Amino acid sequence: MEKPTIILATSNGVGMGHLVRASAIALALREYANPIIVSMAGGIAEIPDFMGIRCEYIPGRDRMWMPRDKWDAYLRDRLLALVDETGARVMSFDGVVPYPGVISAKFSQPKLSLVWVRRGLWQKKPQRFVLGLQSQMMDHIIEPGDFARAYDFGPTAKRKDFRLTAPVSLFQRSSALSREQARKVLGLDLERPAVLVQLGTGDSDVNEKMSAALTGLLGWKDLQVILTKNPVGKDGQSLAPEGLDIRVVRHFPLAEVLLAFDAGVCATGYNGVHELLPAHVPTVFVSNIRGTDDQEARAQWCHDMGFALRANQADLGDITATVKKLQDPAVREKLSRKCIELAEASGGVEIAKILYDLATQEETSRPSWFLYKQLSIQGQLKRGLRHIVYRWLRRLALIYRAIHPHIVVQVIAEESPIWGSQTSSKELSLLIKSEKKFEHIISGASESYIARRKEIARVAYGEKFKVTKQKIARAPA
Repeated sequence: MEKPTIILATSNGVGMGHLVRASAIALALREYANPIIVSMAGGIAEIPDFMGIRCEYIPGRDRMWMPRDKWDAYLRDRLLALVDETGARVMSFDGVVPYPGVISAKFSQPKLSLVWVRRGLWQKKPQRFVLGLQSQMMDHIIEPGDFARAYDFGPTAKRKDFRLTAPVSLFQRSSALSREQARKVLGLDLERPAVLVQLGTGDSDVNEKMSAALTGLLGWKDLQVILTKNPVGKDGQSLAPEGLDIRVVRHFPLAEVLLAFDAGVCATGYNGVHELLPAHVPTVFVSNIRGTDDQEARAQWCHDMGFALRANQADLGDITATVKKLQDPAVREKLSRKCIELAEASGGVEIAKILYDLATQEETSRPSWFLYKQLSIQGQLKRGLRHIVYRWLRRLALIYRAIHPHIVVQVIAEESPIWGSQTSSKELSLLIKSEKKFEHIISGASESYIARRKEIARVAYGEKFKVTKQKIARAPA
């Protein structure tokens, strides 16, 4: 039997949670299916080198490469073109807000089953008001489990429309590098203690949390402090106090090398908790309260259950004092030993099996499509209901984005895009981060797919956009 193709689509969230979950599912699918990852997250550049899985970057609406009213149609057409090219019958979407373009793609392709991978632990933010309508548009909903689910009192917690799995994690002890191997890969001293700090930088309050956390590490003898990005503020000034041996490393996925660390200081995102704790890394969690994810609830559960320490994200002094506790070997040993009690984070395998079963069954179960067909049969009035719902979903999404606008990260030049099917993480990352428009083509694409993509780009970018002389920079065979 030929392997089915399954598309795993993700939004561009605050962190890497959506993309990392898709990666864990794709790894589990690889044996018996052809997974393809499409994402608006720049981190997708790391996927081909790490996993050898085909992927495509789709520029998010926040890149402002086209008028907002054209982006939904652009996303829909990009997804439909990929479905036609690969013959995929199942597409999952991991994100808080299923874009109108994603929903529209499902209704434009009757044979496509749409699965929403909807993380729990939502804060009570405006997205909850359209949750019911969005859920009804889905064929299936899967909730990846969360260690802290007992502390979930958000809008998704009591819904009955999803299938719950175990937590999803890229950390698997069977495939993780040993402590010695991981330290050699990262270039760390094999004998000195090492701490991983993942708090990010950017706005002033985030920078202050980073400085407070690093201050708590002062005095730890022979310590190696490992960060994933330079600890500098927007003004270029260092956020780190004098006296620390700080190294910035770039390694994807970090889950592979977590056994190198004696402790961690991390935001309480889905990835951080479901990778560091299964790796038994003694951790202080400092929550990021932006976005929909209820990191404070997750941090409180970890603290109350004894799996990690929670620092008060609103109190810089408490952050410093709590991080300082990690210098005590007894504290680290207690936390690490407690983490052994956690259940296995095997949700990636579970979700992969669900998606595979949907892709290979004779008739795809489609409650939302069935509802849509019923509305169509019942006449013009009821046919219009679906379009009204769709229109209001889009309007509500636009209203929310007007209140909470994306951060504009680039000024885009008015010129034709660069085309390419790069698979090298270095090349792909540079193109995605560039100020120039970039149209990424999946490796091994057919000529008809490339032609269709050029037409989609022409419509999205406007009539002045010329594509007749464009060449696709193909990845080497």
